Amino acid sequence: MHSVSTGEVSGDDARVTAAIVISAAGAALGGLLFGFDTAVISGATQALQSRFALSDGGLGFTVASALIGTVIGSLIAGAPADRYGRRAVMLSVAIAYVASSLGTALAPNWPVFLAFRFLGGLAIGAASVVTPIYIAEVSPARFRGRLVAMNQLNIVLGILVAFLSNYLIAQALPADRAWRWMFGIVTVPSLLYLTTVLFLPESPRWLAVRGARERAAAVLARLGFLDPAGELERIAAAARREVAQRTPGLFQPAYRAPVACAVAIAMFNQLSGINALLYYAPRVFELAGAGADSALLQSIAVGGTNLVFTVLALFLIDRFGRRPLLFVGSLVCAAALFLVGWQLEQAAPDGTLILVGLLGFIAAFAMSQGAVIWVFISEVFPSAVRGKGQALGSTTHWVMAAAITWLFPVVAGAVGGWVFALFGAMMLAQFVWTWRYMPETNGVALEDMDLGGAR
Repeated sequence: MHSVSTGEVSGDDARVTAAIVISAAGAALGGLLFGFDTAVISGATQALQSRFALSDGGLGFTVASALIGTVIGSLIAGAPADRYGRRAVMLSVAIAYVASSLGTALAPNWPVFLAFRFLGGLAIGAASVVTPIYIAEVSPARFRGRLVAMNQLNIVLGILVAFLSNYLIAQALPADRAWRWMFGIVTVPSLLYLTTVLFLPESPRWLAVRGARERAAAVLARLGFLDPAGELERIAAAARREVAQRTPGLFQPAYRAPVACAVAIAMFNQLSGINALLYYAPRVFELAGAGADSALLQSIAVGGTNLVFTVLALFLIDRFGRRPLLFVGSLVCAAALFLVGWQLEQAAPDGTLILVGLLGFIAAFAMSQGAVIWVFISEVFPSAVRGKGQALGSTTHWVMAAAITWLFPVVAGAVGGWVFALFGAMMLAQFVWTWRYMPETNGVALEDMDLGGAR
């Protein structure tokens, strides 16, 4: 899989920036569905457990069923994206989102519900691979971090919308009907995404390496490139260099460092406990003494904090780089998680302190690894193996997400609030890894990443 280095955007040519931003924003709608479909189940866990007579383990598996799909989706998305194009895969993802939302809403029994949640997971996994690559391939180096992070912004916006819609639906309908509407409402943004993708251009980089130079030049012109012919020559030169330098596969000594970095950042992202909190937010707040309605409202506060600090990260990630954000985020996340764990183990937990700790964790996560992970993985690999590397990072992320989400109800039942202290310890480990091993990729052109550009 290859990537485009788009050169510099003329500061006085608004058409250039607008065209690129619009294409990136359209692709990033897949992130909105990613977040919406991921978090919507948080408001339905009790209803699902009651409706299908699930044990804690059965509930964990039900919540994790979509994440199991994401593992497979992230594994299989790279090959069709290379063969048929980024846009074709995004269209397939959009169709799967529509089918999944309708299927889960109308499911007559548990197996059917699981099947459609799994389908939604396939879509999420595929989107996590193809969307960052597509955006990176239409973005100039100096804007790439912000534009790829736009996908993360849409993910957290989707999470907030899911929490908000869950609350409104729960207020309007009885529990035995509300959960179906919670899943069914996802059909609306799914159809919006499907319509948007129909109007997106194909990645000019993918077109160029597939030999469709005239179409690639037309897309470059549409995006506003001032010298499409020169850009095509740069792409061709990079492709020739990759052929000369290419080794048989991803797991070669030459790629040991980027492979290790992608696996590490993906693992730490989930070892923070972020998905456990997002999927079980109402339950965590109920453990702290909140009523059911109050727990849903506090979940909205989590989603709102996530959104605000993700927006802040968009302004910081290209200015300060990837490493500084992780340094600060790791320490603040650890402190906040230790506070939550300690309070949950008190005889009379202080709900205010728990809320402060959880919101502090969400804020630090959103400003650091939440924004950095997909940007970093889409950048750190040489062009010759970027697609395989993106798939590896995404798959690692989703394997960890599925495992932690599945096990969280069981582990929390066994050790109580100290599970959050375990997550805090992992954030301290992330700080050490960032300091010792993580390279800085900020501002390095993608075509130069395999020339030692990451520093």
